[in-house]
Amino acid sequence: TPGELLCLGSSLAFSGLFYYLYRRKARVVERIQEAPKLQVDDNLPALVSAAEGRCLPYVALEGIVLPAQAALTSHYHEGLQGVIQKLLLKEHRLIWNSLVRSW
Repeated sequence: TPGELLCLGSSLAFSGLFYYLYRRKARVVERIQEAPKLQVDDNLPALVSAAEGRCLPYVALEGIVLPAQAALTSHYHEGLQGVIQKLLLKEHRLIWNSLVRSW
């Protein structure tokens, strides 16, 4: 019947969509698991500047890092802590403003 065909088609479409999303996330997990492990030392800035595009997409850092203020605690795992030693973000982008017709 048409109703059964519609249900079957929508079920196949949703299954395909969810499988696609699963495979995409699985590839990211594989890349994270294969990430190189680097030591936090004086050579780290040189390694980052020598990388293509000055970016290391997935890297596991090992070593002692002191927090600037207080350590960050995980909401999901008890006893897991981390720190942000230094964060620098620069973004230069022009956006067209249609109301004043300028950049």
